Amino acid sequence: MGMLEGKVAIVTGAGGGLGECHAKLLAHEGASVVVNDLGGSRDGTGAGNDMADQVVADIKAAGGNAVAHYGNVTVEDDAIGMVQTAIDNFGQLDFFIANAGILRDKSFKNMTQDMWDAVINVHLLGTYLTVKAAYNQMLIQESGGSIVVTSSTSGLLGNFGQCNYGAAKAGIAGFARCLFQEGLKYGVRVNVLAPAAWSRMTEDLFPQDQNMEELMSPAKVSPLVVYLGSDEA
Repeated sequence: MGMLEGKVAIVTGAGGGLGECHAKLLAHEGASVVVNDLGGSRDGTGAGNDMADQVVADIKAAGGNAVAHYGNVTVEDDAIGMVQTAIDNFGQLDFFIANAGILRDKSFKNMTQDMWDAVINVHLLGTYLTVKAAYNQMLIQESGGSIVVTSSTSGLLGNFGQCNYGAAKAGIAGFARCLFQEGLKYGVRVNVLAPAAWSRMTEDLFPQDQNMEELMSPAKVSPLVVYLGSDEA
């Protein structure tokens, strides 16, 4: 029996990279998974169903249980809708992973407010709206739960050309530390990850090196996510 047998999880930004690895390993460990992805490009433009649908198809082909959700994490109704998708399909929500993100890197000298707003909205507002919807559902269920949000080394240590991204990720870390204290009252665990992984988001930020790509595989982060959603955490 898997570590997450009988649990229901939502992963945002699960159409690729870290989110895809999380969703697939959660399903492998027995969770029923809502695979959320807007299906846009790395900079947040565009949308489509193919990315989420492919991950769901892969999970089902491997014997897992999953359903797609294509909503935008920056839209409150979509955030509520993804939680409702979990309830409608699987009857509950036990585990929520806020992973959706975009990049619009530019030196601060050349950064525009549009670049700032887009990144802050997807990462920080998107985390707030989706976690709010998930947290509220966990309180209604009165059976606790687990929430994992995604920060970054850029937010904790800094990185050239990522003032918008770093500010958003630092904000997420602070948000998680505060919500952790509130969640204790209701048995809702809150953790923050700050991974550095090779994915569509980061592939041109690191040297093009096969060993580096293997060392920084997003699949190496997902086992920790599984543990944080399990009853062992």
